[in-house]
Amino acid sequence: MGASLRMLALFGGLILIFTAFGWILGSLFLGDWIIGSLIFLAIALAMNFISYFWSDKIVLWSYGAKMVSQAEYPRLYKAVSEVAMRADLPMPKIAVVPSRTPNAFATGRNKNNAVVAVTDGIMSLLTDEELQGVLAHEMAHIKDRDMLVMTVAATIAGAVSFASRMVFFSSIGRGRGDNNGNAILLLIAAITAPIAALLLRLAISRNREYKADREGSLMIQRPLSLARALEKLEEANARRPMDRGNPSSSSLFIVNPFSGGSLVTLFMTHPPIRARVRNLRKLAEDTGYLG
Repeated sequence: MGASLRMLALFGGLILIFTAFGWILGSLFLGDWIIGSLIFLAIALAMNFISYFWSDKIVLWSYGAKMVSQAEYPRLYKAVSEVAMRADLPMPKIAVVPSRTPNAFATGRNKNNAVVAVTDGIMSLLTDEELQGVLAHEMAHIKDRDMLVMTVAATIAGAVSFASRMVFFSSIGRGRGDNNGNAILLLIAAITAPIAALLLRLAISRNREYKADREGSLMIQRPLSLARALEKLEEANARRPMDRGNPSSSSLFIVNPFSGGSLVTLFMTHPPIRARVRNLRKLAEDTGYLG
């Protein structure tokens, strides 16, 4: 599915989820499901517009990312510029997230206004070759326009989760009154809506990680450098999970930066690192790129 079709599917999914919210809330509180549906349809359309044009800025702001210059981070700038040249892409802006959790992501509406963001922690963990492997993975996302879809998906999923929490607490309050049936319906909506948003995000973005691993590795001709980086990042993120941001944006990162229990594992936003490393090692054998 191309980036444009995936974007339409994402926006369509948001409209359906929010219209369902409006139908339930309109029926319960306004006595008219049509009015409720129209109100939430308008909210969904506004969110689509905001997400398309400003989702990258929202994500960067939520992680406290700061745009940096070549003078401030010469090693990082050199690595990004070399990978951008190999990818035949314009030099993206570079941002640094003030976190010791080692990770990276790309965002932006298109290749001409793309941003590659890394955490402070990743530069002290990885070698130059491993860092280039991670950056090449992010450049592959930029080349395939994945970062727009994934950034919009993260923004939308976060908004749906926030709305569902509001409905959840509302249902608890109403449950103390006589209208327990309404409270149950609200509780069901609060539980199912974020799950639906999460499944929608997974269907759109999860398999893109395999493709970005492959394209990025071929870009720099070093699959094993990325494989080693992924193994280091998995271990480091498990030991020191991200303590800022929203888990709904975890699909943006090269590895999941958040800790979680069995439910998070069930709805993983990333393919297993073991499978990704296995694919990269096979790619190295098939191509002869053993760096």
